[in-house]
Amino acid sequence: MKISGSQVVIECLVEQGVDTIFGYPGGAILNIYDELYKNSKRIRHILTAHEQGAAHAADGYARSTGKVGVCMATSGPGATNLVTGIATAYMDSSPIVAITCNVATSLLGKDSFQEIDICGVTMPITKHNFMVKKIEDLADTIRAAFLIAKSGRPGPVLIDIPKEVTAPTNLVDFTPLKKPDDAKKLLEKVAPNLKRTFSVAKPTDSEIKAAAKLINSSKQPVIYAGGGVIISNACKELFDFATKANIPVSQSFMARAAFPANNPICTWLVVMHGTMASNMAVTESDLIIALGARFSDRVISD
Repeated sequence: MKISGSQVVIECLVEQGVDTIFGYPGGAILNIYDELYKNSKRIRHILTAHEQGAAHAADGYARSTGKVGVCMATSGPGATNLVTGIATAYMDSSPIVAITCNVATSLLGKDSFQEIDICGVTMPITKHNFMVKKIEDLADTIRAAFLIAKSGRPGPVLIDIPKEVTAPTNLVDFTPLKKPDDAKKLLEKVAPNLKRTFSVAKPTDSEIKAAAKLINSSKQPVIYAGGGVIISNACKELFDFATKANIPVSQSFMARAAFPANNPICTWLVVMHGTMASNMAVTESDLIIALGARFSDRVISD
C-alpha cells in the first residue's frame, strides 16, 4: 500500500497507541496537519497558544498517563520554542516524542527562511534525535523513536522531517508493524549505537545478600525514594517493603506520589525544601536506602 509521508506519520502514531497530540501549526508542518485533520476521530489534537506549551503539555501527559507524550511544531522558531519543554522532560526522565518539520532538503545548510539545525540544538537535551531525509526511513524512525523514549531511563526523542518528505505526492510502500517486539530490531538499522537503551542493571545474588545484611544490621535506616520508583512502576513494592520493615520513607520532589503521605512512616520531602521530620530522619540514620534516586544538588547540596 502506497501512502504519503504525512500519512506514514499518522499511521505510525496510531500504531504506537497515540490518541492525543499537542501542537501549534506552521508552514513546514502543514502536510502533517492536513492529514491529522482527516484523522481527527483517531487522534485528538490539542492546540496550544505557544509551542513551548505543547512540549510541557506532552510532558505532563506522559507523567499522568504513563504513555509517551507527543508534541509537534513547524520549522525554525516553532521548533526552537519546544526546547524548554524538551529540556524539562529530559531532566525529569519523561518520555516524549517531538515531531518537527524543516525546510526542504535542498535548502538545508543555506540559511533558508525559518531553517534551524534543531537536531544540533536539542542534542544535549534528548536521548536521541533524528533527521529523516528519505521517506523510506520515516516509519522505522518513528517506531524507533517511541522505543527509545520509553525504554531504559525514559526521556525525549526528537524527529525532524524536511518538508518534501511529507508532501502528498511523495509516496512510499507502508507495511504496518505486526509485532510490537519487532521494533527492537529496528534499532540496529535506525540507531545502532543505542543498543544500550534496553540494558537494565540487575543486582547479583551476592549484592542482594549484602544489601539485606546492611538493612538487617542497621538501627535507624531510612528510605530515600526518588522519581525512578514511579517511572519503574515500583510504588507497590516500595510500600510493601517500607511497611513490612517499618522504615521511614523520605522522598524527592520527583517521588511525591510514590508513597502515601498519610502513612505514619512517610516523612515527606527531604533536605532542601524538605520537612523537619524527613531531614532529621536522614541526618540521624545509620543507613540510607536509596531507591530510584539520583542524589541531585537539591538533596546533597555541595
